[in-house]
Amino acid sequence: MTTPEAEQSQAEPADAGTRGGAEVPAGGAEQGGEAQVTAEDGAERPEERLERAVRAAEQALIEYEIAVETFRVEVENFSRLHHQKLGPMYARLDELDARIAEATAARTGDPEDIRKADEARARVLPMPGVEELFHGWMDGEGLFPEAAAMLTDQPVRPPQRVRPSDEARKLYRELARKAHPDLAQETAERSRREEFITRVNAAYARGDEALLRELAEEWAAGPVPKEQGPTPAEELYARLEWLAQRKEMLTLVAKDLEEGAIGAMLRLAPDDPDRLLDEIADQLLAQVAAREAELVALLG
Repeated sequence: MTTPEAEQSQAEPADAGTRGGAEVPAGGAEQGGEAQVTAEDGAERPEERLERAVRAAEQALIEYEIAVETFRVEVENFSRLHHQKLGPMYARLDELDARIAEATAARTGDPEDIRKADEARARVLPMPGVEELFHGWMDGEGLFPEAAAMLTDQPVRPPQRVRPSDEARKLYRELARKAHPDLAQETAERSRREEFITRVNAAYARGDEALLRELAEEWAAGPVPKEQGPTPAEELYARLEWLAQRKEMLTLVAKDLEEGAIGAMLRLAPDDPDRLLDEIADQLLAQVAAREAELVALLG
């Protein structure tokens, strides 16, 4: 698992400088294999440097968006697996905490212990929509058999995972680079690309490799947008500013993902998140066993 900032740093042009917060290549160098165009006297046109800067900034932004979207999918998948695998254990711990507090209150009769017991029980009362919250592991009546089996070390159906394959990742990257809306100059073409990329993102989030192949074939057979001539310098400057603002927004999105609880957990084991879930599950099982022993001692 690679963070968006790390992926973007690998994708940025080596000779890039900055202008208005966007990536700007060093003057005089060719960009993307395109030969330098000069005026009749051999001097560089005033707009040429800006044109190269816009193209470099567009490509850098596309690579960064790909990295952010990939990380978002990883976070969502890990969050789903976290809730599916560990949710029942957290619920069991809450139930045991409530029963321990109630047993303590019954033994002491202390008003403070009674208040704590009421609060602990309130935390485990059935809630509307709990089935959705725990993704089919429990309902308002308690744990499902699969969850109970897991807590007692019995065989249990593994949680459903949605993790894009390497081929799906490759297809997604290729489609994003070819069909990204930021490569369009006309409003109609941009709208067409936005609708298409929305479908690509949805297929990628589901890990649907077959649909991504179909979308790749659809794009290859689609209309080829007309190439646009040089734009005026003021429009190029405005374009660079927009790209810089878009990058700043994506940076905030990436930061929120990385600093969230699930993102922080992923950073602990970026190459093997399943192992991290297993380690947490072992710790929770140990806590469950300790709570059960404590409850038995109180009731005994």
